[in-house]
Amino acid sequence: MTKGSVAPFGGIMQHSSSNISQLLIIGFDGTEMSARLASLLARVQPAGVILFARNITGAEQTYTLLRECQKCVATPLFTCVDLEGGKVDRFRNVLGPAPAPADVFATRDRKLFRKHGRIIGENCRALGFNVDFAPALDLAFEASRSVMSSRAVSDNPKEVVGYAREFLRGLGDASVLGCGKHFPGLGEGNLDSHHDLPIIEKPFKKLWEQDLVPYRAMRRELPFVMVSHAAFPAVTKERTPSSLSKKWITDILRKKIGYRGLICSDDLEMGGVLAAGPLEQAAIGHIRAGGDLGLICHQEEFIVRAYEAMVREAERDRGFRGRVEESAKRVLAFKKKHLAKPRTQVSAAARIEKLSRQLWEFGEEVRMATLDRQEHA
Repeated sequence: MTKGSVAPFGGIMQHSSSNISQLLIIGFDGTEMSARLASLLARVQPAGVILFARNITGAEQTYTLLRECQKCVATPLFTCVDLEGGKVDRFRNVLGPAPAPADVFATRDRKLFRKHGRIIGENCRALGFNVDFAPALDLAFEASRSVMSSRAVSDNPKEVVGYAREFLRGLGDASVLGCGKHFPGLGEGNLDSHHDLPIIEKPFKKLWEQDLVPYRAMRRELPFVMVSHAAFPAVTKERTPSSLSKKWITDILRKKIGYRGLICSDDLEMGGVLAAGPLEQAAIGHIRAGGDLGLICHQEEFIVRAYEAMVREAERDRGFRGRVEESAKRVLAFKKKHLAKPRTQVSAAARIEKLSRQLWEFGEEVRMATLDRQEHA
């Protein structure tokens, strides 16, 4: 165990750095363990890692990489991926394409909604992941069509809940944790928050009756909620991204909606949040606002800078230190409940052909169900 790390779920954590370790999920370049990556993981001891297509070249390679990451970290890791199907599909080149949420929703078949989640979950689990940052709960309004496209299923919040609830249950059938995103909702956003800060001029009453319905309906079912980098000046009276907003995270999501799971940021390296200030300030700002986990998905320099800045802030500011301790305690309790059981060590290579065939067959099933529905419309 590295100096400053914490025993799995054990004891009172003595150091600010140990607490802050549990508030970061990090990404990196490369497809295999390196001395540089091992050093970063051993130093930061993050709560989790997130892989992208750039890290994934094969099933066995991915499984091995995640296993090697875990060896560097004392507490059980959240092993995370974005896998919705359609345009957000990190496994496409390894297992084949998964259908987009909008295409599955078009069948209007709840059994297929759940099967979508189960198959994606089984793929995640086989490659070593225990968290899928899906489903998207954004409403499919015209304003965001060019940005969200097939990621959003309907402009009717009740229909979004119908799909998302079944998808989430499917992930659960495969023992994978899901995440509702992108709170409070990007349905009215016409800018991509990867590059710009969407400004959504929508009053709270309409947001409550539309965009927030999925979070209200599923508040007890969502293991994670991911907060977006969009600004809602009609609600906050300023153009601060919701990922840095105490009003959105603490006052609305925690208190008014009553959400008790883990709250994470979208990638803090995205242009939508960096427009508000340096990454170090964004990482501190997300936790100060009530978030539990900051995602930093690419650059090692940003990860180290954010980690060190958060440690300094916790040592300097008693109020921030209290927030850090509260979230670290919540993250560790969540891990103890959901990740304490050892994962079955299954060879990904032995299942690759079955998983690929299952994906292809499901895609055909969705296509045929859609055609059948169109013929009888």
